[in-house]
Amino acid sequence: MKKWSVLSTILASLILGFSGNLWGADATFDVTANSAYVWRGITFNDGAVLQPSLDVTKGGFGMNVWGNYDLDDYDDTLDNGQFSEIDLTLSYGFAIKSVDMSVGYIEYLFPNASPALPAGREVFVTCGVEPIKGLSLGLAVYYEIDEVEDIYASISAAYGYSISEALSVEIGVSAGYVGKDYSVVGEAGMNDICASLSASYAVNEALGVTAGIYYADTLDEDVLPEQDVTTYGGIGASYTF
Repeated sequence: MKKWSVLSTILASLILGFSGNLWGADATFDVTANSAYVWRGITFNDGAVLQPSLDVTKGGFGMNVWGNYDLDDYDDTLDNGQFSEIDLTLSYGFAIKSVDMSVGYIEYLFPNASPALPAGREVFVTCGVEPIKGLSLGLAVYYEIDEVEDIYASISAAYGYSISEALSVEIGVSAGYVGKDYSVVGEAGMNDICASLSASYAVNEALGVTAGIYYADTLDEDVLPEQDVTTYGGIGASYTF
């Protein structure tokens, strides 16, 4: 009951910010269709999924609701045609000189899990720098504060290039470390490596479309066993109000 109370509260806040310009906030709705759902190197679904998202920001404050809707089932662990996950995020972003920082809280809900799964709750801090134009370097640390009480951390690098005023491409890579209690098999260490290549096209000031191909694999099979999906792709569209 508690998790649905939190969900209702944050959804209501998002709707207020989304309509009527009560905050003068910016709102972006995004929906992505992916050929699989992979998170931190772990395969959650090896079939098609839809992942809608609503993001509302005002100043440095942000709220986000994200969902994973399964179009295919997966090894009898979930059914198609329903949301297997809903994530709620509250964040605050700020800058310290040339370093962009953010802190926040994420609640992971699994509304249709059978047997029922408890909500996951993380606090996080991220930092990023742009040493040269187009190149972004980042560090993110997440700590699960409820069920697991351990960390996941990642380092990342991305390079973006504008081909034209409307079209841009980006290549990125990241590597993750997981604590013992957060590991799939109970071993701490380097967990996953991910790479991406994506293209974005701005149809107009509000509407954009994206397409990407992604690679995710284990860095140490003693920490993260081999997964069903290593390569997948997706297309998406976003609209800013």
